[in-house]
Amino acid sequence: MELALAAIAQMVGGEVIGDPQKTVVGAAAFETAAPDQIALAGAPRYLKQIDGTRAGALMVPLKFEAAGRNLVRVGNPAAAFAHVLSVFHPLPRPAAGISPGAAIGGGFSVGLDPAIAPMVFIGENVTLGDRVAVYPGAFIGDGVFIGDDATIFPNVTIMRRCRIGRRVILNPGTVIGADGFGFAPEGERYRKIPHTGSVQIDDDCEIGALNTIDRATFGKTWIKQGVKTDNLVHIAHNVTIGENSVVVAQVGISGSTVIGRHAVLAGQAGIAGHLTLGDNVTVGPQAGVGKSIASGAVVSSGLPAMAHRTWLRVVREVPRLPELARRLADLEKRLKTLEEEK
Repeated sequence: MELALAAIAQMVGGEVIGDPQKTVVGAAAFETAAPDQIALAGAPRYLKQIDGTRAGALMVPLKFEAAGRNLVRVGNPAAAFAHVLSVFHPLPRPAAGISPGAAIGGGFSVGLDPAIAPMVFIGENVTLGDRVAVYPGAFIGDGVFIGDDATIFPNVTIMRRCRIGRRVILNPGTVIGADGFGFAPEGERYRKIPHTGSVQIDDDCEIGALNTIDRATFGKTWIKQGVKTDNLVHIAHNVTIGENSVVVAQVGISGSTVIGRHAVLAGQAGIAGHLTLGDNVTVGPQAGVGKSIASGAVVSSGLPAMAHRTWLRVVREVPRLPELARRLADLEKRLKTLEEEK
């Protein structure tokens, strides 16, 4: 594939400085790009090293200038470059059509241009939209709905009656709709609580590899539009995650917690159950969140979670603790001596 810079600029809403007819055949890293490739130079440290790249064109911020270089100037270079990269490297798809090696139950409905690989299992009364791609080893249970342009990668499991939106990507090994962790104590034993609800994942979400998103006890576990999760994330029954939130690797969210819009949960954060985290909340890595958090708050790393400014003060004092302990012991000794002299 070849693209002229004029076409790229039109694609991303930018402007060309230099030769608009210059063509590139791919996108590459700033350090390794060749003269027939475009690279990203969005951050100041790259803009200072423009002379050190062999790239034939650069995606840069608005108003940036570099004499003798072909530039595509745009308001958000990183997002624009991601768009261009996706054009040069679209997601692969299984062979077009429905493989005879797929097992498909009754009441199956499918839209235009499916790509369903061998060794896919599809249960009863499943509905797939247009251009859905399903890779080998995927399991799609009874009554599942999957929207247009969704991609279901290998060994994904989608249990009964779950609903997957348009343009959703489910990465390999993820399980959607397993029963939640619910058991009623009965003497020295535990009785399993049936989970009769479902999971709903709205449009434009991407769920990382080896995620588990449990079905609700009643109602639904709800992942709202635009949510992105990293690998190895666990989301328990009846959780709701608001639009365009980001959940990083190894986060665990306990049951019935509600997370607002544009939240960021950093790696290995643990969120207790039945809490509310407001819009635009940021939770630091390895934070243990045991109480609800107001919108806009930033809570730090570590256990338990605390206000980020408090955490900064605590961390600053940690190196002084041995000296403070020594001084405290000295003061205790002097106080004991004074008391004995009375």
